[in-house]
Amino acid sequence: MHGNASRQTVPMDLSIASITTAHNAAHVLPRQLTALLGQTRPLQEIIVVDNGSSDGTGQLLAEHFPQIKTLAMAQNLGAAGAWRTGLEYAALQRRHDWVLAFDDDSVPGEDALEKLLAAADSAAAADHESDGRHRNHFETGMIAMLPVHAKTGACYPPLLWREGFCRPTAEKLRQPVWFADLAIASGLMVRRELVESIGLPRADFFMDFFDFEYCLRARARGYRIAVVTEAKLAHEIGEARAVRLPGFSALWPNHAPWREYYMSRNLAYAVWWLYPSRRAKRFALRHLARHAAGVLLFGNDKLACLARSMQGFLDGRRARLGVRFRPEQVRA
Repeated sequence: MHGNASRQTVPMDLSIASITTAHNAAHVLPRQLTALLGQTRPLQEIIVVDNGSSDGTGQLLAEHFPQIKTLAMAQNLGAAGAWRTGLEYAALQRRHDWVLAFDDDSVPGEDALEKLLAAADSAAAADHESDGRHRNHFETGMIAMLPVHAKTGACYPPLLWREGFCRPTAEKLRQPVWFADLAIASGLMVRRELVESIGLPRADFFMDFFDFEYCLRARARGYRIAVVTEAKLAHEIGEARAVRLPGFSALWPNHAPWREYYMSRNLAYAVWWLYPSRRAKRFALRHLARHAAGVLLFGNDKLACLARSMQGFLDGRRARLGVRFRPEQVRA
């Protein structure tokens, strides 16, 4: 996969599939699926991983979207397990060239896939022309959309990894195509050859940081992650709301205590076991401390969230992974 063919441009006639991880999503899925079916560059297959839903999601898909492939899970595998299941089916079994992932409440623009492929084609051509030494790290293995909070217009850009999260500069965000180290799974298109090379995402993370871990694994193997600024994705992160203090404003996502556990645990595990360094560990401690302060200032269910976060940190340090907590409530 590291020969000359792997550095060719990205043709528009490749086989592209989408996978949506859905848990109790009957009230939000129709909008997304309608957007996927209406893409100006059609998808070859649309797949929904029904992640142990109990709200009629499966019935909705069967009755109103019979053309969509449904993978029904007996229980909630978390976003990590569902993405793994979808990638295994679409990339390894069905052998689609690229697989585009979505959370159940994310909605792409009607020309998002067309923009992804066109921009990736240009980037791959430029890389090939400038790759005089035939360096493998010019391979683009992932292509990401730009997630945008629908209500406020704030974006959640993919990040750089400098032994800690580093937000891209405003100048970089203005570029049509730029390269990141970390991108969320929703709106991320993954190349089949990358999956064959580095394996599947980790299901034992259950929720949170599993996509960042997969990106770091890809980057360690020499793949690049292209971000297409004009390919927008309407995306929600938690129950986000604008918060303000003197000289400070931000979008604060409220998370349930069980979610705080995985956010803390998986970050701690990554920097203590997968990519250990003093700098990364110091970053994790500062990041979690700042987040804890945010929970105290802006969060709901403060004590329970802080307790789960601390428990997650300790479990991450001890490499205790797997499913420890599941969502306490079914979304209405």
